[in-house]
Amino acid sequence: MTKRRNPDECLPLTPAMFEVLIALADGEKHGYAVLKEVERRSEGSVTLSPGTLYAIIRRFVSDGIVAESDERPDAALDDERRRYYRLTEFGRSVACAEARRMETALGMARAKSLIPRARLT
Repeated sequence: MTKRRNPDECLPLTPAMFEVLIALADGEKHGYAVLKEVERRSEGSVTLSPGTLYAIIRRFVSDGIVAESDERPDAALDDERRRYYRLTEFGRSVACAEARRMETALGMARAKSLIPRARLT
């Protein structure tokens, strides 16, 4: 029997690590697509270098947070050198745990008037 891992043991994540998990949350992507999504979603305020991205992916694969996909797009539609990655079930748990951790920190910042409270409309 395998011991169930606690996602909280992987926290806190660096901002770059969390960005990679967010990019993979809606489905598998190759590395360049992850880079472009992070840049697009952040409106250019966050850019990951390929070296940073692939160091994160290697660590995540080693930790069982991300897996390389076995499925490939049609060869006529894709470059065969690309590697596709997806979140594992454990990886999704880690991403959710980090989001909850950040949400708690934001709540504390609001309580101390560091950022405005959310307005109800």
